[in-house]
Amino acid sequence: MTRVVVIDNHGQFTHLERRALRDLDVETELIDNETDPADVEADGIVLSGGPDMDRAGRSAEYLDADVPVLGICLGMQLIAEELGGRVGSGDYGGYADVDVEILDADDPLIGSLAPQTRVWASHADEVKAVPDGFTHTATSDVCGVEAMSNTERDLYGVQWHPEVAHTERGEEVFENFISICESN
Repeated sequence: MTRVVVIDNHGQFTHLERRALRDLDVETELIDNETDPADVEADGIVLSGGPDMDRAGRSAEYLDADVPVLGICLGMQLIAEELGGRVGSGDYGGYADVDVEILDADDPLIGSLAPQTRVWASHADEVKAVPDGFTHTATSDVCGVEAMSNTERDLYGVQWHPEVAHTERGEEVFENFISICESN
């Protein structure tokens, strides 16, 4: 059975990420972000959202775990910052419904979504520039970089929260990530 662990960065929706995976018949566990990656066996990693990059613990170390990684909100920002991208304050701020435009229909994580998909996202902080090797895969009127992917390294990120009911086709994002993990 495929095993995907969720690294807890203290976000208010983190438990919903684990539940979404469990509901898709994946073995899953919520793991404290201070856990040594060497102690974690998984086919994939979800870096959860959270309130502050300073509270991300050892999350950055999971980028070298040799399994696919999906960063959600803060998790995506952490990937970008660690790998040479740029993160900054968003112009919009808090949570809102946002229409994202999918820029890459071939992207294995979000390419299957509708070209315009309604999502629930926070934009207090956001990725301003993707790291080298990443493709900018979604945008919106609120945030330039709503999603990014590096298929060579199997690193993916979305600014929005696919685990909440307000996000259209959020389950599909998790299904696509599970497929990526199973083909790794």
